[in-house]
Amino acid sequence: MVSPAQLPFEQHRPLQMAPRLRELQAQGTIHRIRTAVGDEAWLVTDYGRVRELLADDRLGRAHPDPQNAARTGESALFGGPLGDFTTEQADHARMRALLQPHFSPKHMRGLRPRIEALTTQLLDDLEKADRPADLHTAVAVPLPILVICELLGVPYDDRDQFRAWTEAAANITDRAISEQGLGNLFGYGMRLVEAKRREPADDVISRLCATDGVSTEEAAMLSMALLFAGHETTVVQIGLGALLLLANPDQWNALRDNPGLTPGAVEEILRAPGKGGGGIPRYARTDLDVDGIGIRAGDLVLLDNGAANHDPAVFAEPDRVDVTRSAPAHLTFGHGARYCIGAPLARVELQAVFSQLVPRFPTMRLAVPAEDLTLRQEVLTGGLVALPVTWDR
Repeated sequence: MVSPAQLPFEQHRPLQMAPRLRELQAQGTIHRIRTAVGDEAWLVTDYGRVRELLADDRLGRAHPDPQNAARTGESALFGGPLGDFTTEQADHARMRALLQPHFSPKHMRGLRPRIEALTTQLLDDLEKADRPADLHTAVAVPLPILVICELLGVPYDDRDQFRAWTEAAANITDRAISEQGLGNLFGYGMRLVEAKRREPADDVISRLCATDGVSTEEAAMLSMALLFAGHETTVVQIGLGALLLLANPDQWNALRDNPGLTPGAVEEILRAPGKGGGGIPRYARTDLDVDGIGIRAGDLVLLDNGAANHDPAVFAEPDRVDVTRSAPAHLTFGHGARYCIGAPLARVELQAVFSQLVPRFPTMRLAVPAEDLTLRQEVLTGGLVALPVTWDR
């Protein structure tokens, strides 16, 4: 019997799909693997199957025996099951009903001028900076934090503290660090909610507090989930997106010469970064069959949207970055009932960055070889540690 493949797969370069993941994808749609903490699970790598299973209500995030469920890592928030198995679907529907109105595409379009103004301000500061400069700390980190702080009503001055807590909560190697970060973040959320109840403002947290039936604890939990998801993943996408373009100067120049390509380029930026394997965790709520493979109730199933985004049957030459590619069918934000609520906000932010960054800095280039850049390995979202760049005045 062949031993299960061991996660994480070695990723030689930040932008490339792990070779072992590519090998598995060529062998079939579903594979027996072992997670980073040694638990056995299934890994689905085929685009069609990943998309189908993302919308399959026979899979969920909860588990009937969470203490003994397989885990992907040590993160207290993301490493294992979430929620109550018996009420999961109703709880999830309630959560989306409470949050989705605040993140509708129409509402996000209304925020576009403010997001573009914040981007301009950050690029003004970057233009005055010494070279080489770190695009990660100059733009990728502050923009999503500024936006989510204004949207939620979180003090921007607290950014260093809550970012440290969110990074700790997402730690996939040390459970104690993750649990402490999660506890600190929830405590911070409780204090914010109590302050908003005393002095409401025009922001999401205040509106949650004013919603009938939403307790202080629920408002704090939802607010901190939004704070985490609303900035951390976009930080990563801005950094990797800039790297994708800078490592492929012909694509940077194509965007420079034709700014109208920006919306499609953002979809390619969301699709193209290679991953080291894993994807979106689900637990089987019942026995099911996937292409002749029997999955038992309670099994951990990893829906590898990164591999799916590099499926050559769907995306021609998937490892090639092409800003003219039509790639709106990527699965970076998921699919189905759990499609990412924050997707419209992320798109507006990415479009704001790349519609301004490229024309403002047409000669921008990497200040170090791409292979010398470092990915964060200890946190769930990954992303770059730094992105040194330079340009001609």
